Amino acid sequence: MIKKSFFHFLLMLTFPLLLLSCNTKHRIWVGKGMEQKIFNLKYGEHRKQNMDIFLPAYYTPDTPVVLLIHGGFWKFGRKQKMIQIQNFLHRHRIPTVNINYRLVSKKQKISYREQLEDIALSIEKFNSLSRNAGLMSNHYILLGESSGAHLALLYGYRNPNQVKKIISLSGPSDFYTSGFLNSVYSRYTSPTIEDVVGEKFNRKKLSEKFKEASPISQVAAVPTLIFQGDRDVLVHKSQGIALDSVLTAMEVPHRFIFMKKTGHTPRLYSKKKRDSIILPAILDWIQN
Repeated sequence: MIKKSFFHFLLMLTFPLLLLSCNTKHRIWVGKGMEQKIFNLKYGEHRKQNMDIFLPAYYTPDTPVVLLIHGGFWKFGRKQKMIQIQNFLHRHRIPTVNINYRLVSKKQKISYREQLEDIALSIEKFNSLSRNAGLMSNHYILLGESSGAHLALLYGYRNPNQVKKIISLSGPSDFYTSGFLNSVYSRYTSPTIEDVVGEKFNRKKLSEKFKEASPISQVAAVPTLIFQGDRDVLVHKSQGIALDSVLTAMEVPHRFIFMKKTGHTPRLYSKKKRDSIILPAILDWIQN
């Protein structure tokens, strides 16, 4: 890492002013060396369309921006769930964008498609500011957890021109293959997946839209890091194994970290696994 140039320093001075000119409800914190944290910056009109931007004091212009996508069964959750990872990356001088997004709702007709739209809008917003932050546009690593990992995988594989790498923490990947349909896992997850896709889940005549919503059917040449627990009952181990198999068959660079005696999103429940396995692997994947 190198210290920002004087020109870069001037750009950073103008960054808060630019933000203030376009939104008066967010908050800006500026620390030593011009590090900045911008909270609740709007990227759309919906109340959920806001994001936190953390810019460390030292980084190079080609440093990728990590976009964080929280989990919560697609229907719940908020960006604060990812603050631990965001702070960790900030300490390691990695710029981050941590987003809220619209939550799945049958009443409001919000499905995973609208959630992918929100990822696109948040990227468009940061792209418009990236020059002032001394960073490249369309140079992102997507890091999602649980349902957020599903969204990260789908968006990343569909937009390889914007996304350089993907990190999936306990992410679902398959809603349509015979292996999924014949599993006990599909029996208790199908009501949620039905809402996510916005289609009736008929296992005897499954809509093609469930395939479209499955990352394993959308895989592109985007390097992918996968974390999967062998005792995960919310996202069964078969989901991570299926994605690993497809990435291997397609010769996509990836790493599959299959953790034994481990349940769902272990970073939240196991400090030992978080500090010795998960966070070091995330940092290595980002930096190398």
